[in-house]
Amino acid sequence: MKLQSDKSLSEVHSSIDTTAKSGFWKKLFAFIGPAYLVSVGYMDPGNWATDIAGGSQFGYKLLWVLVMSNLMALLLQSLSARLGLVRGLDLAQASKVMYPRVVNFFNWMLAEIAIAACDLAEVIGMAIGLQLLFHIPMLIGVSLTVLDTLLILVLQKHGIRKMEAFILALIATIGFAFIAELVFAKPNGAELLKGFIPSIPNSDALYIAIGIIGATVMPHNLYLHSSLVQTRKIDRSHKGIKEAIKYNLIDTNIALNIALFVNAAILILAAATFFSSGHNEVSEIQDAHRLLNDILGNKFAPILFAVALIAAGQSSTLTGTLSGQIVMEGYLNLRIQPWLRRLITRLIAITPAFLVIYILGEGATGQLLILSQVILSLQLGFAVIPLIHLTSDKKQMGEFVNKQWIKIAAWLVAGLIVYLNGKLVVETVSGWIKESPNPAVLYLTVVPAVIAIALLLMYITFSPIIKKAKAKENRVPDGLPDDLNIIATKKYKRIAITVDFSTSDSKAISNAVSQGGNTASYILIHIVETAGARMMNSEIDDLETASDKINLEKYKTDLMSKGFTIETQLGFGNPKKSIPEIVNNCNCDLLVMGAHGHRALKDIIFGTTLDTVRHNVKVPVLIVK
Repeated sequence: MKLQSDKSLSEVHSSIDTTAKSGFWKKLFAFIGPAYLVSVGYMDPGNWATDIAGGSQFGYKLLWVLVMSNLMALLLQSLSARLGLVRGLDLAQASKVMYPRVVNFFNWMLAEIAIAACDLAEVIGMAIGLQLLFHIPMLIGVSLTVLDTLLILVLQKHGIRKMEAFILALIATIGFAFIAELVFAKPNGAELLKGFIPSIPNSDALYIAIGIIGATVMPHNLYLHSSLVQTRKIDRSHKGIKEAIKYNLIDTNIALNIALFVNAAILILAAATFFSSGHNEVSEIQDAHRLLNDILGNKFAPILFAVALIAAGQSSTLTGTLSGQIVMEGYLNLRIQPWLRRLITRLIAITPAFLVIYILGEGATGQLLILSQVILSLQLGFAVIPLIHLTSDKKQMGEFVNKQWIKIAAWLVAGLIVYLNGKLVVETVSGWIKESPNPAVLYLTVVPAVIAIALLLMYITFSPIIKKAKAKENRVPDGLPDDLNIIATKKYKRIAITVDFSTSDSKAISNAVSQGGNTASYILIHIVETAGARMMNSEIDDLETASDKINLEKYKTDLMSKGFTIETQLGFGNPKKSIPEIVNNCNCDLLVMGAHGHRALKDIIFGTTLDTVRHNVKVPVLIVK
């Protein structure tokens, strides 16, 4: 367990071995699963209201918006999967490395609030479904949703494959329910096809289209996907990672297109029943359920509708729990029992739902659903923008960095999502201010909070860009050279050498020996850069650290047998800090560094690490290519 303490969802990390599978279909089956857990976030109860409103008011005309939203989701989810596969970090862990501690703390808080808001929508959806199917009062239904904490315990105990199978069964239930609904509704085929032609009939349609797009990409899904892909044990070679990306892309396309079908089916159902019959103002889930029986004259239609709603709520709530675990462990490195994590999240979601229903009645649930979507909108940019920065970082992603056209498309999608969600937030807050009997309270609380969040989003967006620009500027030499003053010096007596256990070490050590000969003493330095090493420094005791110690001792033994005086130093965390500290503390008079091999050493040669090291060591630095 200790070896995987820094792994995302460590209890199921690399629990499914894909390396032993051969053949396309066996490989694909081994990889299929993570995207299905992600896809339920695209068909949760929070999306139903916009789909029903769009279909009842404008028929099939907004179907193209669903397709466009799905393409956007495919792009961002594929980037999330790529991040997890290439770097072996989930989005929360990778963001923690990129941003300062205080920014990460606020990122974590916003992510937790968003997950609780998503859970709120799922609680309401489950409660509505139970009421529609079993006539259970909403307050009791909300209270009963606490019991699903037991379900996640049972599923996690039996492994990730069982959880994926359960979620797939719920998705199949939703899908079959809506296939039956569409058979009952008999949509107009010609009009349905016209719905895929982009058009916005009026400003009301634009507002609903914004709602559909704004609710498409759930921020917690980006954290979730980058972690779930790591449940597969893959070949870490270039070929193996490339193959894993391919199979996960197939998985993502299938799963998200199923989610597209469900959302399209809800909109088509609303168009074929409510719009066609003149019921153009249906937006509440309860109203849609009641009218299905009246319009279709089929008693099974409302039953299937309620069953699908319960399945959607239950599937989404399970993935919400995993997302909460990922952001807490990733940003804070804080691990608590899954049942406790689930119970805390669920109680946070239940409390406002219970109070609002108790005080304002069951008719206020629609407003609660809208509020949950507004809160999700506030957090979305804080997940999307770091994801684009991280997957566009050549130094960290290597050959798997985003291609130029992907960068452009991703930034366009991010810009559109942030703009539309920002517009939704501004309009919603403006509406609250107009309707409030005491708007001064909102101006002192809600408005400053929204402004602070906007400023934080600007920092998250531009700080990595500014850092890269400064790094490039630092690499450009300035000023004129001094007059040469060449002085013959004696050989170096104490030489530090950075090693990375690659073929370049021989060249680095050979060059160092040529500077000091047999009379000098040599210090071999290696830096452990794992996520655990960055967090725990010398207290880390993982597999890589143990392996590095063995390799250093082997070098030491080999060189001592050749008559050289050798010491070893193992550093931890950021090489920019660790290398200068070791070199300055060991009183060296020369530092030799080799190129190629370990990623950190590539950074030293070609990146900003070299600048930091050479400014912070008190001795000459020799770079061996």
